[in-house]
Amino acid sequence: MGFNLPVDRLSQQQTPYYYYNMELLNATLDAVRTEANEYGFKVHYAIKANANDRVLGAIKNAGFGADCVSGNEVKKALETGFNSDSVVFAGVGKADWEINLGLENDIACFNVESIPELEIINELAEKKGKIAKVALRINPNVNANTHHYITTGLEENKFGINQWDLENVIEVLAQLKNVELEGIHFHIGSQITDLLSFKDLCLRVNELQKWFISHHIFPKVVNVGGGLGIDYEQPDENAIPDFKSFFRVFDEFLELKPGQELHFELGRSMVGQCGTLISRVLYIKNGVNTKFAIIDAGMSDLIRPALYQAYHKIENLSSTQATEKYDVVGPICESSDCFGKAVDLPKTDRGDIIAIRSTGAYGEIMANRYNLRELPSAYYSDEI
Repeated sequence: MGFNLPVDRLSQQQTPYYYYNMELLNATLDAVRTEANEYGFKVHYAIKANANDRVLGAIKNAGFGADCVSGNEVKKALETGFNSDSVVFAGVGKADWEINLGLENDIACFNVESIPELEIINELAEKKGKIAKVALRINPNVNANTHHYITTGLEENKFGINQWDLENVIEVLAQLKNVELEGIHFHIGSQITDLLSFKDLCLRVNELQKWFISHHIFPKVVNVGGGLGIDYEQPDENAIPDFKSFFRVFDEFLELKPGQELHFELGRSMVGQCGTLISRVLYIKNGVNTKFAIIDAGMSDLIRPALYQAYHKIENLSSTQATEKYDVVGPICESSDCFGKAVDLPKTDRGDIIAIRSTGAYGEIMANRYNLRELPSAYYSDEI
């Protein structure tokens, strides 16, 4: 289910744009559902990865919940048709209007990251005569072994409640009448390819479960977040992540108590491989030590390489000539506007169609209008 449309059909659209392989997306969603259902696990899709309406519609239709990190993501989830009782709301800095939006729509749970946030949710819920369900996001101090910008589960990160503060948290909870503890929540990072990191998370959750039980607290929900990575180097060979092995780690090593539910918040692994950024070569420019392939997509369309030094496979769909090395760069007035250095491509000329692969996650959703550029359009495999 790789990239298989003829280049002449792709070249008919105004570049740059995002192309979504809907058949691959649906096959990926089927794989997630099948493997999660094997153990009775529940999955919420992390909307921050991609909020394209067609993508969200497919995910909602597949029966998944929504994991949101802003009020507008909550609004988008509800507008797209996700049931409010399947919407969870995380985030270290929820504004009052965002909390009120969740309360008014009776969302499933607020994942709470501090004592002050607990107190504000309680105050706002009291004003509305509501009881807010909350999960405590706990910082497990587990190393995700990924890029430091997308590591979230260490004590040095801003996310979550540190374990040494839990005594204070449960003392405060006991005084709050308009919040109800629903569960405990964890998220250690993103683009994790070493499953041992998830085993480490399971073992830490087991320790924390014992601590809660010793304090006569029995969380109904254990939410272990997401973070499963994708194969950026071989997107066709590994188009669908190994969800079977991922979920099996949690089945083998996480000790659920009777009546507990295990929830996940997957994003990148569900949508990453279905998206491709399509661009067109503007110029070939000779440099001192390299050739530059200057394309019409820029870091405003896909910021990951500039922000994270992230790798994306780059393909020339127009040429079959012998390969040469190119620095593939965009038109933005920043030296960091570079998608890849010394990339092996077939001999490339003006007008060739370039595909930047594995951009279904954190691609279109992070696009911006720097240099007053237009936002990229989106097209779908079942339409072109």
